[in-house]
Amino acid sequence: MTNVIDTLQKRGFIDRKTDENLAKILNESVTCYVGFDPTSDSLHLGNLVGIIALYWLKKFNHKAIALVGGATARIGDPSGKSLERPFLDDSIILHNAAKIEKFLKKVLGNDVEFVNNNDWFSKILFTDFLRDVGKQFRIGPMLSKESVKLRMQSEEGMSFTEFSYQILQGYDYYYLNEHKNVTLQMGGSDQWGNITAGIELVRKMSKKPVYGFTFPLLTRSDGKKFGKTEDGAIWLDEDKLSSYQFYQYLIRVPDQDVIKLLKMLTFLDLEKILEIENDMAKSTYIPNTAQKILAEEVTKFVHEKEGLEKALKVTDGLKPGSDAVLDVDILKEISNDMPKFDLTINEILGNKFSEISFKINLTTSKSEAVKLIKNGGAYLNNKKVTDPNYLINESDIIGKKFLLFSSGKKKKILIEIFSK
Repeated sequence: MTNVIDTLQKRGFIDRKTDENLAKILNESVTCYVGFDPTSDSLHLGNLVGIIALYWLKKFNHKAIALVGGATARIGDPSGKSLERPFLDDSIILHNAAKIEKFLKKVLGNDVEFVNNNDWFSKILFTDFLRDVGKQFRIGPMLSKESVKLRMQSEEGMSFTEFSYQILQGYDYYYLNEHKNVTLQMGGSDQWGNITAGIELVRKMSKKPVYGFTFPLLTRSDGKKFGKTEDGAIWLDEDKLSSYQFYQYLIRVPDQDVIKLLKMLTFLDLEKILEIENDMAKSTYIPNTAQKILAEEVTKFVHEKEGLEKALKVTDGLKPGSDAVLDVDILKEISNDMPKFDLTINEILGNKFSEISFKINLTTSKSEAVKLIKNGGAYLNNKKVTDPNYLINESDIIGKKFLLFSSGKKKKILIEIFSK
């Protein structure tokens, strides 16, 4: 295997690095870290780049540390933010930190060390911190940081609380260097100012050389952030976003972005990714093949083999005409992800498929529903309906709870039966 920096460079991971000789420096084993602030009880797709970066360093026999910012979450990182973050209660931060650490342990494994910066900040007196650490920072360079300049030019400005964030993150690097021998910090491109502040603090207080690099923020070809949708963030925690929903987001990635994501979010060999890219340019290429590979690889990493199997089961089960058997678990999984109607059993049993199709707005009229059946585009629970006079019976109801009506491959409406 080549040097880890060379590998990451080829995969599009390196945005800026503090030393041009970093590849040579990392020929020897080092201890590195990435920080994650518990401002929510789950990380999102954008955070996955930092997780993958730690994993790559680990693969190249470097020691990896994941820092959960239990203390810094009380302040809020102003980087990339146009407004000050609302403050979180300590109990919420504690809950979020525990959830994030549990997830990170699942995907990174037991050979990664986990630390929480509240463990050291909670023991420091404010006046001692100002005297010993604050004096090492100069206002001029602090004001020149990009995150500060942007906020200073905004209408809201920046509070002293947020302005102090770079001192706190800088101290994290100093503390980890002193106690864990950390010599490399990694972070998103918006963290460059915080990382260089930490490097400067270590230089002044310990006279030791330490390093850093940033990776690009995960953005689409149109400049928008990946992982942000109209419905909210693409969360990594199964409790906030099912493996099926996660898989579906990735399988819909545009062609112009899929190769970049294969390089950054998977561990596929670059030769294999180049082969996929070349196949995409051929007339024989089957659309969405690259996206399926991306979705399977990333879902398996985030949600493990069981999560991927669940996502594939639901995906296959929703294909009209599929041999996969629809069951209650599959339909529960998708009940929040598609149009849904609540109807009573009396509104279902003994009524025509065409009448119900109109009632739930699958078609604009009963006659259109009849036409849909005659043209072969009507499906009930993924099975084609061929009789225009078909009546819904009790055996059609899945688990005495659900019916899935479909018009062709794309338009689906779920009926959930409830009791009055």
